[in-house]
Amino acid sequence: MSRLRRMAAPLVLAVGGGLFAAAPAAEAAPVACDTTSTPYTYVVTYQPGTRASTVDRELAAKCGTKVAYYGEIGVAIASSRNADFQQKIGVYRAYSGGKDVASTSGATARSLGAVKTLEDTRSVAAAGDLSAQQWDMKAIHAPDANKVYQGSRSVTVGVLDSGIDATHPALKAAVSPASSAGCVTGAPDLAPASWAPTTSDHGTHVAGTIAGKDPAAGFTGIAPGVRLASVKVVNDDGYIFPESAVCGFVWAAQHGFQVTNNSYYIDPGMFFCSREPGDAAAYEAVRRAIEFSTRHGVLNVSAAGNSGFDTTKQTTDPNRPHPVDSSCGILPKAIDGVVTVSSVGYAGTKSSFSNYGSIDVTAPGGDFSQLPPDGAGPSCPLSTTVFGGLYGSKCGTSMASPHAAGVAALLASRFHGAPPSFIARLLEGEADVVKCASAETECTGPAKNNSYYGHGLVNALDAVH
Repeated sequence: MSRLRRMAAPLVLAVGGGLFAAAPAAEAAPVACDTTSTPYTYVVTYQPGTRASTVDRELAAKCGTKVAYYGEIGVAIASSRNADFQQKIGVYRAYSGGKDVASTSGATARSLGAVKTLEDTRSVAAAGDLSAQQWDMKAIHAPDANKVYQGSRSVTVGVLDSGIDATHPALKAAVSPASSAGCVTGAPDLAPASWAPTTSDHGTHVAGTIAGKDPAAGFTGIAPGVRLASVKVVNDDGYIFPESAVCGFVWAAQHGFQVTNNSYYIDPGMFFCSREPGDAAAYEAVRRAIEFSTRHGVLNVSAAGNSGFDTTKQTTDPNRPHPVDSSCGILPKAIDGVVTVSSVGYAGTKSSFSNYGSIDVTAPGGDFSQLPPDGAGPSCPLSTTVFGGLYGSKCGTSMASPHAAGVAALLASRFHGAPPSFIARLLEGEADVVKCASAETECTGPAKNNSYYGHGLVNALDAVH
């Protein structure tokens, strides 16, 4: 009974000079929940520490079912068939990316930073010495670093992505099944099939850059001595929804990861606005999950994105019809503490597709217009793949980010137990300065911290000295 109805129940009325007690108002019959429509998954925010039983009661009363509840951060993952579930909970407390996509005519999967449009789909035969084609590794001095130190097995890098092929010859020694999980539903699933790649080898490519090693093929990543965890957040349609990311970041915190790589943006953005209905719940849920992971010792590294614009000056969202202002950001990179990585090509200048504006460091991501000389490899970084061969090349800030994550893993190995902020400062401080060129008129800021390259190009060799 509502507060107003409780207050009204004792009311007495004067009738014919006497007093007559009004009969209590009849309770409204409970509204039947929809049992036939398509169910959608929502993130729902609560006060951190709210009891699970309280969450269960509210969700049940409002036609929802709990999928998972992360009590430390007060974020529930719920499923509901009711079209008005968000309104029942509150439009600033609940959000469904899946429902948003379904209601948008012509919506397409864009979450991997548009990397699908940038891939060089050419496969590379795993014969001979592939190191000759790894110009990206030479650019950050990774081969020299490998001779000094390859990282510690006590360091785990979580690859929040489309899954890792744990049978790949360059990855099978690195992937830790015990630390891996599928997070697509918003609840962790430990079954190997839940964190294996299905429709995309994006995560496998990222993983090879960080910690792959295949002596027979001559392929080596940046930190082949560390462990990898496959945390699958990309569904088979190519989307990364807020609930998947929340699950992934909390999993990283709870399982002692030192670094995560995030080569995506959360769908169906690109921008989420912290003051907009719906968006506010998604933004807050992801922010809490990231900050929880940071407090538990995780350094999160993220791709800048492949739209080629200044993210600090964008006033519209390319994916959704709403304005963008200072309350909006691309997730996860917009959250404090996340290291944002732009991309450079073979020539060492910003990739034409790379976002800029708020950048911490830069790393090789390739560029079709910056062609390596014959024998130096494809224009896009070479790494491990699944479909069509064991090795292939892809371009994108998605490929730049794992270079930075790999160097961060080397630093975390050297300074075991150091807080994420310390590792981030070292990553930035040991980067090679890249100045704005005179022709780069949109590049602003000093040599040691500018809008294109941040603090500079990550350096693996400096990380191990």
